[in-house]
Amino acid sequence: MTESASGIHLAPAKAQLELLRSGRLSVTELAEAHLRQIERLNPALNAFADFDAERVRAEAQRMDAWTGVRGPLYGLPVTVKSSIAAAGFRCEIGSLLHRGDMPRKDAVVVTRLRAAGALILGTTNCPEFLMAYETANRLYGRTCNPWDLERTPGGSSGGESAAIAAGLTAAGLGSDSGGSVRVPAHFTGICSLKPTPGRIPGQGHLPPCIGPFSILGAIGPLARTMGDVALLFRTLSGQDPGDPASPPLPLRETSLDELRAHPIGCFEDDGLVPVTRETRAAVESAAQALREAGFRVEPFRPSTLEALRRLWWKFFVQCGAMFYEPAIRGKREQLSPIFQEFLGIAESAQPLTAAQLLDAWAELDLVRLRTLAEMQNYPVLLCPVAGIPAFRHGERSWTIEGRTVEYLDAVRHTQWFNALAAPAAVVPVGKSAAGLPIGVQIAAMPFADETALGVAAVLDEAFGYNPPPMATA
Repeated sequence: MTESASGIHLAPAKAQLELLRSGRLSVTELAEAHLRQIERLNPALNAFADFDAERVRAEAQRMDAWTGVRGPLYGLPVTVKSSIAAAGFRCEIGSLLHRGDMPRKDAVVVTRLRAAGALILGTTNCPEFLMAYETANRLYGRTCNPWDLERTPGGSSGGESAAIAAGLTAAGLGSDSGGSVRVPAHFTGICSLKPTPGRIPGQGHLPPCIGPFSILGAIGPLARTMGDVALLFRTLSGQDPGDPASPPLPLRETSLDELRAHPIGCFEDDGLVPVTRETRAAVESAAQALREAGFRVEPFRPSTLEALRRLWWKFFVQCGAMFYEPAIRGKREQLSPIFQEFLGIAESAQPLTAAQLLDAWAELDLVRLRTLAEMQNYPVLLCPVAGIPAFRHGERSWTIEGRTVEYLDAVRHTQWFNALAAPAAVVPVGKSAAGLPIGVQIAAMPFADETALGVAAVLDEAFGYNPPPMATA
């Protein structure tokens, strides 16, 4: 191993790319650095759903021999959540019902990833059908958090976040309909972005982002720095002409002065469900860092948060179960405990009638209008990602400030911005008493993804990624 390759697997993706472009590191050397880390840590983490070291080596050697034009991500080792179609890799969505499924065609975003020159290491583990904040399934078992193997890295992009946090991959792609790139980033101490739906094309995600999920859902990048998240966003975004939900918006450059012109509304909880003391401290620290960087940060909390959460619940939980019912009918004995748990939550409510669904859809538009009107004075929001840090496998309730907080309530903070179809970024800022990472969330108005990225980058400069001890041992 060359001196340049020593420890490179934990460096920012931009630093890895600079070594590749300068010729100080070959694609093969960089791939081998990641393969060694995978060999060392993946048996404990169980982050991958499909991984073949020899396939990676062969592709790296092919890339080193290539003499043509090289894209902006050429040779960068990346991973893809196993719900995003990547030709030649298993895309089973964590379900025995899809065992062995291997798409022949890439998702649009994976086509762009390959065209940019990225080296795909493999696909990463997720909960069955993506409907959980913990990553486990009957196909591959549970994925563990590199900060504490007794805890989850979150879900549904938990395999992705664990791999990135521990240096098994430089960056990757997840998806988010209820916090699924943001909660895992918060739990593992990395950065992520849930974009405005359609800014990164969703075509090729399984299940499809259709119906209410065209509002709730988005494919989003995860990495160890916000600069790397922004790099992936800028490389992979842009209209997909084949997707009616993909807007024809050009990328925008935002200066620091322009970002400072946006007043930031800050709140530590929603006034209904408590958060841990360390979570409050992280939000306070982030607010102070932004003030010191010249931003105006003031207390503000939209009045519509609970309405957004309630509508998210109807569409994600109740409609999600309705969407899956035809596929799982008569096959429930093959489903994982985590997906059975989701079905139990959904079935605790009466099925939605056609009239209730229509009313909810109309109400969502009205609540979004009200929220955006309130945000005119505070077009950027700073708030928690979740009320707790990474929880233990199977844990489903917590005592916070003397009150019992249940599973979905502990992570309600991400659900608001899915219902709003707004971009939201996550940056690691603090630590819990047990030394677990705590992130904060920066949300912006729909289609103002560059604003969320820019403000989050300021926080990343002030705080940022620290490797979990096992990654450097």
